[in-house]
Amino acid sequence: MYRTLTKFLKTFLSDAQIYKHGFNWSPMYRRTTGKIIEVSDDLLYIKIAIPLNIKNRNYVDSIFGGSLFSATDPIYMIQLMTILGNNYVVWDKNASIKYKRPAKEKAYSEFTFTPKEIERIKEQVTVNGEFDVVKTTQIKSKNHSVFAEVTKTMYVADKAFYKQKRALKTHRR
Repeated sequence: MYRTLTKFLKTFLSDAQIYKHGFNWSPMYRRTTGKIIEVSDDLLYIKIAIPLNIKNRNYVDSIFGGSLFSATDPIYMIQLMTILGNNYVVWDKNASIKYKRPAKEKAYSEFTFTPKEIERIKEQVTVNGEFDVVKTTQIKSKNHSVFAEVTKTMYVADKAFYKQKRALKTHRR
């Protein structure tokens, strides 16, 4: 559903606009209480905000840890999928969060890739067919006090390599 809608919206909006508004309008993402507030035109930079409100306030009046984690969870994967394009398969492989202190105010997180990182990913996939990308972001206050640190591992593969690998696994069963 989301891919079909994105294809249609590309007629009217840039990838950055689709990314920002698509997430913010999506019921899946809205339930996290996070909101994308900034997206660079090349999608290499994304910033989200997670407000402290009635929907995510926990028993001790801080942002529920699940809200912090879920608001950051899909960003890197879909960011990377959009940057790399349709010739690649991108899947979340692993995720972890380390809580540092209670988030008792609005929280922010930034997600970045450099052009050099994207080039390295493409090179590794060209050479090996697949590659694991590990990215870490911090969830912080406006004054840069760190509430949590999220680490994501994403699997990236050439689409043809991935299909062949899946076919071999299916055939062996």
